[in-house]
Parts: sequence; structure tokens; C-alpha cells
Amino acid sequence: MDFPLYAPAEEHDMLRDTVRALAEEKIAPRAAEADENEEFPWDVYKALVAADLHAVHVPESYGGAGADALAAVIVIEEVARACASSSLIPAVNKLGTVPLLLSASEELKSTYLRPVATGEAMFSYALSEPEAGSDAAAMKTRAVKDGDHYVLNGTKMWITNAGVSEYYTVMAVTDPSAGGRGISAFVVEKSDEGVSFGPKERKLGIKASPTRQVILENVRIPESRMIGEPGTGFKTALATLDHTRVTIAAQALGIAQGALDYAVGYVKERKQFGRPVADFQGLQFMLADMAMKLEAARQLTYHAAAKSELAMHGQPQKDLTFLSSAAKCAASDAAMEITTDAVQMLGGYGYTKDFPVERMMRDAKITQIYEGTNQIQRMVMARQLLK
Repeated sequence: MDFPLYAPAEEHDMLRDTVRALAEEKIAPRAAEADENEEFPWDVYKALVAADLHAVHVPESYGGAGADALAAVIVIEEVARACASSSLIPAVNKLGTVPLLLSASEELKSTYLRPVATGEAMFSYALSEPEAGSDAAAMKTRAVKDGDHYVLNGTKMWITNAGVSEYYTVMAVTDPSAGGRGISAFVVEKSDEGVSFGPKERKLGIKASPTRQVILENVRIPESRMIGEPGTGFKTALATLDHTRVTIAAQALGIAQGALDYAVGYVKERKQFGRPVADFQGLQFMLADMAMKLEAARQLTYHAAAKSELAMHGQPQKDLTFLSSAAKCAASDAAMEITTDAVQMLGGYGYTKDFPVERMMRDAKITQIYEGTNQIQRMVMARQLLK
């Protein structure tokens, strides 16, 4: 069957309706409180699990819903429209598990994807370090072979959902003389001896999703937990990001849509100079630009999702790297502009916590930074164009 390259199919539209109803009923009412208290929303997690929306990408062969990449984008987008922190549940479950889907043994996939599919466990991704952010290949975390085990030592930083996830895809150096080709990927469990977590980072946004260091002190794991062959970890990490940058684009779309929807409702009700402020051309032009930027980013993101889906099913897409970077960059830049404009439209009210657009503006910022800053995305895109 030909995969529809741009247009969502009927089942995608039905999925959007389902997720939006759940988000409006169970997630949106909790978003401000979760942000204020900086607490992981376990009730939202349970609601997503009950609706089988917490990790829709896991294949049916491992007990998952087997949804395509566009469906995963729609889930993340609709959850983010209500609460960006909560959208990191489906997004990071995908980020943590794509390395397994791409490179792991059948045994490893079966062992670790099933608990994710059933909602027993979440999966995080541990690539960055205090001294290795954009330059991820400069990582210092070591994995030293010891018989049929590896012993891991190092500190991973900026790990989303650290402490609440049971499982972690960890990149570590197995051959220090080989640069990026000396990095291997492993599955580490929260319960492994020697695994601990730093304090929660105090952040501008996505406050209900914990971001912490993952500290590895003589963590001894069986070699069967290596994802793929020795030395292929960095290649797997980069291939993973080709797929998951699309999910960050989706998160940015959702945040922007939430802000636009709120702003439209507000300007129709708010009166100044004896008429609704929606009557003023200055605001109408702002709204038109917001909606135009959002729709352009959405089409690019859905196109990238379609390419991601084909690539996951063994049909390499030479333009996936460019498109996933472009989607992430365009959508996150649009989200920052749109949320900033939404705050402006609400005037003084927009600047207060009584209205959701200030939270959306704070949440939008991270989408320009994580999974590769937008400066890195532009480097990636330029390399693709020039090679």
C-alpha cells in the first residue's frame, strides 16, 4: 500500500478526536497545578496508559498499539496542546525505545518493549553529559568489559523523566581510541546497583517533567544489554534523532496550537474602545501570521513523520535527516513566536499565571534547545544540502 505522504488518514483524524477529548477532560485541568508544584503527573500517566496513548509507537509484536509515526505525532501534539510536560510521556517513551527498535537483539526488544507497551515502565534516553551537549561524541562515560559483563561509570545530564523512568538507553565509550566509533549503547535499569539521580533541575518550563542527572557508579550489567554491536552506539543515537526530532516538532505544534486557540477565544471576548479587540486589524494580522506559521510547520512535520515511518520499515529515506531537522527547527521557532504573540494579545493578563499562555511561552522555549539546539539543526540541514 502507498503510505499517504502528507494527508492524515481517517483513522488519524479519529485518533486526534480521541486524544483531544482525553486531554481536555483529564490533562488540561491539571496542567497549571502540575507546573506550579513541579510534580510528575502520575494521574495523567495512568489516564494515558488506560487509553493506550502513552507509547503508541510500540509494535503489536511486543504488545503495543503498532501506530505509525504520524499517529505518534498526533498524540504528542494533542497532549502538548493541553500540557507540554505531559506530552513528554509519549515523546520520551519513543525517544528511549527507538534505539532498541533500530538496533537491538530480538531478546532485548522483547524484554524491554513489553513493559513499556503495558504501561509498567517508562523509558528515557541518556546521551548528553555536563561537558558533552551539542558535542555529544565528546562524552566521558565509560563502559569497560569485564568477562560477560560491562561496568559503567559516568554522569549523564539533562535526562528527561529521570527518576520516574524504569529504563534508560545509555551511550558510553567502549573504545576511547576510536572517537564516535568507540561509543556503544546499553539498556540500564533504575534498579541496577550503582544507579542514582541528581536533584531535579529548576527550569523555566516543562516543570512537571523531571530533568535530572543520571549518575552511574560501577554499574555492572550483562553484555546482552548492549544495543547492537560494540561501537555502533553513536550511529544508533544519530539515527534515533532522525525519528524523534519529529516528535519534538509535534510537541512544539501542540504548544503553539494551544496558545493560538486561547488567544482567538480571548480577543473575541475582550472589549476595548467599545468593541471586541478582534475587530482591530493589528490583532487580525497577528492572528493570521500565527496561524500561517503554525500550519506551515505542521505540514512539514507531517511530511517528516511520513518519511520517518517509511525509514522505520526498511525503506531508507535520504532526505529524512534534513526533514526531521527542518521540522523540529521550524516548529519550535514558530512555537516560540506564536506563544510570545499570544502573551502580547492578552496584554497584562497574558503575563500572569491566571491565564495559560505564559506557561505555554515558557514551555515553548525548550523545544528550540533539546534534541539538538536549533543552531545545530541548521548545521545539520546545511551539511545535508552541501554533501
